Amino acid sequence: MRRIMGSAGSLLLCGMLLAAAPAVSSAAHPSALPAGGTVTMRATVDGTPVGEDVLVLDPTAASRISVTIHNGTDTVKHVKTVRLSGTALALTFFSYDTTVPFDVPPKQSVTRTFVLDLGQLAAQATGLLPTTLEVLDVRRDVIASVGATGDVRGSAWSVYGVFGLAVFGLTVLAWTGALLALARRRLPENRWQRAMRFLPAGVGTGLVAVISLSVLRVVAPSPAAEIPFILGAAAAALLLGYLTPHPDDEPNDLPPTPTRSPRPAADRSDTRPVHDPEATQRITRPLPGGTA
Repeated sequence: MRRIMGSAGSLLLCGMLLAAAPAVSSAAHPSALPAGGTVTMRATVDGTPVGEDVLVLDPTAASRISVTIHNGTDTVKHVKTVRLSGTALALTFFSYDTTVPFDVPPKQSVTRTFVLDLGQLAAQATGLLPTTLEVLDVRRDVIASVGATGDVRGSAWSVYGVFGLAVFGLTVLAWTGALLALARRRLPENRWQRAMRFLPAGVGTGLVAVISLSVLRVVAPSPAAEIPFILGAAAAALLLGYLTPHPDDEPNDLPPTPTRSPRPAADRSDTRPVHDPEATQRITRPLPGGTA
């Protein structure tokens, strides 16, 4: 797991690019919204209300963003920055800060509209991602925010796409190592240690499922979708490792080892003479000093 997260962290450092776009302000106007003790926010992107439908983010064209802030408190709110960001698996894959300074008087609403260039988004993410639009004050504290599911039309080789490929590669390596150790009978003798050997592969499988569904625009990686996939895959891998056979157990389907039968003993009842040519020559050889 440490190897997976370490590789993922190094890939994410390359994708944390920030872009700023020129702001275009519009006139402030009071609103008849009911007064309250909090600050609320409404926003649209290219005319689509944020939070109601899937928010399409196309890097090939600039997006027109309109935000309306209602100040239900008794103090003036000083807005400085509007931030558009996308996260997945508790990691931020893109973030755009645009400076749009304006004040929101107490019990009133103010609307500002600006154009945001998303040209860098193609290299940062792709697929469905949880997207948040926030307004920050001069101390960069969040005043109000609204969330939506963003449909990012980026490249498959973006930071998010490469992150998914890296997780897939590490998951394949984890499964290969665990299965080779099982085949070579090199797993630990303790069942729980064998189960923990399969745990990284299971977690990686869950991460691959979450990222794949996001890139294929099936399900956005929200906590409601992430937790079942990751915990389910991890539990299945743990169970598989726990049920693996003991490395010292011999398989029962091996053929029996053949044994050699003893060679039959020689039949000593056969007393027939054996002809030996060398013995015949020794008998017929003349003695030294004698006559033939």
